[in-house]
Amino acid sequence: MSFNCGIVGLPNIGKSTLFNALTESSAAEAANYPFCTIEPNVGKVPIRDQRLKQIASIAHSGKIIYNQLEVVDIAGLVKGASKGEGLGNKFLSHIREVDAIVHLLRCFTDDDISHVNSKIDPISDAEIVEMELILADIDSIEKRLPQLEKKAKQGDKELKRQLELMQEVLATLKLGKPARSLENIDEDEMKLLQLLTTKPVMYVCNVEDTNIITGNELSKRVEKMAEENKSKFYCISAKLEADIANLDSEEEKQNFLSEFGLQESGLDGVARIMYEVLRLYKSRNHKL
Repeated sequence: MSFNCGIVGLPNIGKSTLFNALTESSAAEAANYPFCTIEPNVGKVPIRDQRLKQIASIAHSGKIIYNQLEVVDIAGLVKGASKGEGLGNKFLSHIREVDAIVHLLRCFTDDDISHVNSKIDPISDAEIVEMELILADIDSIEKRLPQLEKKAKQGDKELKRQLELMQEVLATLKLGKPARSLENIDEDEMKLLQLLTTKPVMYVCNVEDTNIITGNELSKRVEKMAEENKSKFYCISAKLEADIANLDSEEEKQNFLSEFGLQESGLDGVARIMYEVLRLYKSRNHKL
């Protein structure tokens, strides 16, 4: 099974740092200014399943072949992206090409790292990005509706069902809700619409290394939002993950993690959870 996900969020929140740590590379430029990533960076991440390690140990196998997750570092979205602000149209097209979204949110304070809106508010940040995706979907549907309405009048039952679905989705989007919030909808038909807000989302909070296990006030607000949206949630420290990725041996990495009371790196956790989310999502869409 081949899956991919895109790391999205506002500019300057640690996406490129996270991407470099995930892929153990320096392919993505990480800098303290917006839009240091223009073209998306792409890398492969192994899904380090502890069960495979146990099986390999029992079978005395010296080699473990992990499943792979393709990760795309997509440049930061800003308010107005759906109208082309900050090269928004280009960035939105990159999101359209991935299977799922890892929505990275800044949940740390650091006076040396600027915030595009000059205020640390992950809920507001999440709403800005979500609304831009919703607006892009509204625009996409409204451009297709007139032609579909014309064809549906000719009596084709299949086209009439598509029209009814599109109208229902549009009404939901105009309420400020993503298409994925609709229930009791045929997922195969929904997928044909190729909308941004049907993609599964995982919220990842970038916190200080001291808050990885317990979280902080900001990340707990995101966790509540994720529960309400029936989405996955995870805390990482992109800076800490970058430090771990720079260590030479697996033993050094495990010792480093132990100092913070961690069983696995945040990157392994993100990759593992997102892989499961995508596996279930594609299973429901009859693609396995």
